[in-house]
Amino acid sequence: MELSQRVAVITGASQGLGLALAHSLARRGVAVALVARHAEPLARAVASIRNAGGTAQAVVADVGAPAAALEIAAQVQATLGRPSIVVHNASTLGPVPLQLLADTEPSAVANALAVNVVGPFALTRALLGALVLGDGGVVVHVSSDASVEAYPTWGAYSIGKAALDHLTRIWAAELADTGVRVFAVDPGEMDTQMHADAIPDADRSTLADPREVAERIVAMIADERAAPSGARLVASRWEVAA
Repeated sequence: MELSQRVAVITGASQGLGLALAHSLARRGVAVALVARHAEPLARAVASIRNAGGTAQAVVADVGAPAAALEIAAQVQATLGRPSIVVHNASTLGPVPLQLLADTEPSAVANALAVNVVGPFALTRALLGALVLGDGGVVVHVSSDASVEAYPTWGAYSIGKAALDHLTRIWAAELADTGVRVFAVDPGEMDTQMHADAIPDADRSTLADPREVAERIVAMIADERAAPSGARLVASRWEVAA
């Protein structure tokens, strides 16, 4: 997939992996719409891309809110044009400190699912017409090893990520003849605020740099053969050409 002149939508893009992805795509000539809940850090993120010569637009929205998908889709297409890349990076851990499912309120699980599964589904659905009409579209679900491993206290988050993986496979099957590619990627443990919230005493020297992970994911977006629709990929196993 040729990236230059494309439009990308990235959720959870004011910091961490989302911001790193926005920078990486912008350096390749992609106009990026950064979606996040809080206006001030989002404005700083957009400014950092524009100062580096990229094209970026801020979209303040909570992907877990019922009306967010249509609002995001409308803003992006009105300001940057038709998107052909969507990266669902925004997610929530659920209650912090992490807790056992027996101690977790159903409302907390429902909120985690709204952000981690329903939000990505709704936004892809809202942008589907643009993706299908474009010259090849790509939807990326940022997953986790918690979607396949049962870690105590990670329940609310894990349930959503497991569902997100299967949503990947269903979208891929239903969109097989449209030219839209959908894949999931496990980015691994990264040095991000979310990881610090989950495991405050983690040794940061052992964690991946989000910028390096972003380069791998962008390479996946560009490589249709090695990152086919329906795949679940692991970033640490992906080799980026020098």
